[in-house]
Amino acid sequence: MALYEHIFLARQDVTPQQVEALTEQIKSKIASLGGAVTKVEPWGLKSLAFRIKKNRKAHFTLLNIAAPSEAVVEIERLLSINEDVVRYLTIRVDEHEAGPSAMLRKRDDGDREDRGPRGPRGDRGDRGDRPDRGDRPDRPPRRPRDDATVGAN
Repeated sequence: MALYEHIFLARQDVTPQQVEALTEQIKSKIASLGGAVTKVEPWGLKSLAFRIKKNRKAHFTLLNIAAPSEAVVEIERLLSINEDVVRYLTIRVDEHEAGPSAMLRKRDDGDREDRGPRGPRGDRGDRGDRPDRGDRPDRPPRRPRDDATVGAN
């Protein structure tokens, strides 16, 4: 059987429970057509780069699928007629990625407490050692504008 990564985007106004129900429908349909879903990753509600069918956000879900191509064609047909699905994308891969996907790893990378102290700051020095900027000369007064009388009519 071929291996696929399938991502679908559900409308922003559906509930997470409806997205889970849609995922279960997809899983049962793939199983009935001789395939299997090996991993499901709900990425949650995310902002879109541009509006799609008047939606600014969508519920993202990733599925790792091992199935014949007929099952994938049938899933794409079902998703294309579902009103809650905004977009979908299926990619054939040589092997599935082990562990969490890059999107979930990105969430984990947000913990920055384990970062060490800042390194050397080069020639900038410490910001506190700058002289007070009061030693600059005052600016000369502005000259009056020539077009100041244009709008006075």
